[in-house]
Amino acid sequence: MIEVNKIYKGDCWKLLDEIEDESIDLIVCDGPYGVTKNGWDRLRNIQEYNLGLIKMFSRVLKKGGALYLFGKPDCIDFIDYRPFLTLNSKIVWYQPSRLGQGRTTFTNNYDIIAYFTKGKAKVFNLDLIRVPQLVELEHRRRCEKVPSVINGKFPKTKFNEKGKNPGDVWGDIKQLTYKSKELLSKDFLNTIQKPKKLIERIVKASSNEGDLVLDPFAGTGTTLVVCKELKRNFIGIEINSDMVNICQKRLNDIELNLSSRLF
Repeated sequence: MIEVNKIYKGDCWKLLDEIEDESIDLIVCDGPYGVTKNGWDRLRNIQEYNLGLIKMFSRVLKKGGALYLFGKPDCIDFIDYRPFLTLNSKIVWYQPSRLGQGRTTFTNNYDIIAYFTKGKAKVFNLDLIRVPQLVELEHRRRCEKVPSVINGKFPKTKFNEKGKNPGDVWGDIKQLTYKSKELLSKDFLNTIQKPKKLIERIVKASSNEGDLVLDPFAGTGTTLVVCKELKRNFIGIEINSDMVNICQKRLNDIELNLSSRLF
């Protein structure tokens, strides 16, 4: 029986069978991309692989639950996911600082985060993920006073002092670099470890305190760490023993920090 707030060593394709139907509120899936030479990333067909994941995830997700599936631009092309989950957005995680430069075509400067829900989203905490307005405040307010806005279809589309919806192009969260303080090892750069801010946005947007979050490819444990800090329950699955140890150490460190604050 799978228990919450633990990291499990094993293959997610097998361990997911032990998770109850419709028990998960949010899934953060940063699995294989099918583009590198790493053994764990070698796949015959990434689209078929992701469709298999989507089928499994649809069983364990609650109605209204969310899935964020990471990948390259074609990660869900040519597959019919509609019988299982609803695709709401293909979020572009824009990374202009990538070092690799194409010689025969344009360089890929973004990853996709496919945002699915099981039916209509149960949770979307917009106020927790708002970002600063990019337009001049006075200009925005002048625009809101024109007749087409006042008398139009969307009169409530007003300036919000807390900021705006981050939209589906996220260029404000940079990928980790060799100088990033949170980077655990240069071996994890650009492939395994994602920035905490990126995962925090996802967890805040699509879950509430006390909800259950699943990370089937836990890697270095960033999703688990974020869940613990944001008071979400979690289940982590990771097949690599070294990674499981890293996850457990990070979780233990949080416990120690919390304990030290109490004394």
